[in-house]
Amino acid sequence: MSSPQLAKTIGLWSATTLVIGSVIGSNIFMKPATMAAQLGSPYMIIIVWVVAGIVSMFGAMAYAELGSMFPETGGQYVYLRYAFGDLVAYLYGWGSIAVVNTAAIAAVGFVFASYAGFFIPLPHFNEVTEQSVVLHIPLLGDIFPLQNFGVKALGILMILFLTLVNYVSVRSGNAIQFIATVLKVAVILLLVSGILFSGKGDTRNFITNAPGFDLSGWKLLGAFMAATTGAFAAYDGWNNLNMVAGEIKNPQLNITRSLMMGLWICIFVYVVVTLAYMYALPIDAMAKSKLVASDAISVVMGNIGGGIIAGLIVVSTFGGTNANLLANARVVFAMGESKTFFPGAGKVHPKYNTPGNAVLILGIWSCILVLSGSFDLLADMFIFVSWVFYGLVILGLFILRKKMPDAVRPYKAWGYPIIPLIFLLFTTVYIFTTLYNDINNYAQGKSPIINSVFGLVLTAVGIPFYYYFKRKNKKEDQTK
Repeated sequence: MSSPQLAKTIGLWSATTLVIGSVIGSNIFMKPATMAAQLGSPYMIIIVWVVAGIVSMFGAMAYAELGSMFPETGGQYVYLRYAFGDLVAYLYGWGSIAVVNTAAIAAVGFVFASYAGFFIPLPHFNEVTEQSVVLHIPLLGDIFPLQNFGVKALGILMILFLTLVNYVSVRSGNAIQFIATVLKVAVILLLVSGILFSGKGDTRNFITNAPGFDLSGWKLLGAFMAATTGAFAAYDGWNNLNMVAGEIKNPQLNITRSLMMGLWICIFVYVVVTLAYMYALPIDAMAKSKLVASDAISVVMGNIGGGIIAGLIVVSTFGGTNANLLANARVVFAMGESKTFFPGAGKVHPKYNTPGNAVLILGIWSCILVLSGSFDLLADMFIFVSWVFYGLVILGLFILRKKMPDAVRPYKAWGYPIIPLIFLLFTTVYIFTTLYNDINNYAQGKSPIINSVFGLVLTAVGIPFYYYFKRKNKKEDQTK
């Protein structure tokens, strides 16, 4: 008797909206300013958006094959376990808790607090006080918890509040998420229509480079890859469709179509929003902006317009943080339940019927990461670690084609092996270029810490825990 199969209930449009909803987030309200500072060229920023979007699309189409092969819960953890074994899979789970999910929550907390600063003056210490408390990590750099302390404190308060909300009620969290999604769409529509149709910008900004712009050769490659990190942060979520690949109608056709349609729409949205910023702000002003969305609309609508956008972003990022806590606490809970993480993490709260301990672990560690740096440090760190695992998953696709040639594949990666290979090559270049950039920036005093290596170290800390829990579980099994 065959085991029951998941019903195929997801059509083309539903799959497409899932892609769009998973991708478009708060990074578009911060990262274009960072990209402008890194590149100094309007047309190069647009090229980065398009290239990063297409590379993400290639990765998503390869991921979908694995999602259709292994429709069970677990996603990347399952793919890596089948391809590389338990240790690599465990490090993915550990890295999700230690870096990827928590740094993402902390980064969105920074966006929330930064835009809240449009309305309320956030306190900060003088430079001497900021530098007086330092945590030195040998070979990696320094962390200054008191830097930008007002923003950090407000971000932490928001995360703690939402941790409490999700600790006592999942339903309240879902309601917050719906409101936040609606407001996110409203921000984008208002930005684009309010700026581009105002007639108060300058089209020369689209073709005018920053003063002193001089990028060529290896310097251009380094700047391009650095800016790609920001674009990858904005596109993160492209792999979510693979989680439901086994439930999509006519998968061979609809997965490819929905990924292409969804990601091309995301590319279009990001390019148009960036053009709106550029229309209002010259590239050098954009590079210096800390609240690029509010600053851009303030040019054409005054402070009232800037305040409206800032307010909408505050509420939207509030919901975005909530969504991350709501979903990612389940990763902590699942690892605790399977005895590969601290056992208490896998317990259901006796009164609230929520994964209470898992929510607390995720929320508290996210708050600690807020103290560790800035928005860019956190976003760049979690994207780098994410892409290390994305590369491993696509490498695993090739391994599983050899290892499990007869496995049922309702969907096969479009363009295999060329498209997955292009993704793998680009990812390899991205990883090594990012490591070089980060080490070089630290050596030149441009960054207090080596972002990418810091993320890798936090992930590698999971290795001794893997062997500890493995030995502990083995002993418990032997005593039964």
